[in-house]
Amino acid sequence: MTDAVKGPASYFPSIEKKYGRPVAEWKDLVRSSPLTKHMELVSWLKTEHGMGHGHANALVAHTLAEGK
Repeated sequence: MTDAVKGPASYFPSIEKKYGRPVAEWKDLVRSSPLTKHMELVSWLKTEHGMGHGHANALVAHTLAEGK
């Protein structure tokens, strides 16, 4: 039996479906941004890429956690 994906990664399938890019591509965009603060990145994804708050927040949280 496999465990269901939890946390920010649980949003990834719907992010890919809704915004038409693989999560790896979104993560590369977040990493290449000159912005470094969580909420700055969330706001940037929302305004520049039309992403919803929950999706942007999950993507940024997961990406920044990888860097630690």
